[in-house]
Amino acid sequence: MFNSPNFNYLPRAMTAASIRQEVISHNIANVNTPNYRKSVVDFEDLLARELYGEEPDGKLKMVRTHDNHLPAEPLPFHAEPTIWQDNTTIMRTDDNNVDIDIEMASLAKNQLYYNAVSTQLGGHVTLLKNAITSSAQ
Repeated sequence: MFNSPNFNYLPRAMTAASIRQEVISHNIANVNTPNYRKSVVDFEDLLARELYGEEPDGKLKMVRTHDNHLPAEPLPFHAEPTIWQDNTTIMRTDDNNVDIDIEMASLAKNQLYYNAVSTQLGGHVTLLKNAITSSAQ
């Protein structure tokens, strides 16, 4: 019941969104700092590779659910949010590469993402609670 993918992926997605919120806020705070390079959080691409393999093709990996089933690689749960510094672009003459419009849009997108993931996790917990309380009666 608690080994459900929802209890594995959704909390990690919420953590990634929380970290991304901090990173974007830090980028915005340094929008006028000379030589500052913005940071970026990767999680969704890493999670897709975890679920679909190196080349995401939309197909889930096979999972062995019983000892008598054909052998398959166990589904790993390793994708964690990573922070990296973007050195590929320069927005201004002072070598700062923070674009305030992009950062504000990313901030709004991240907030929507966090709200959607938390709603999904809350709904899953509610379903489990209802299943437990209805079977106990």
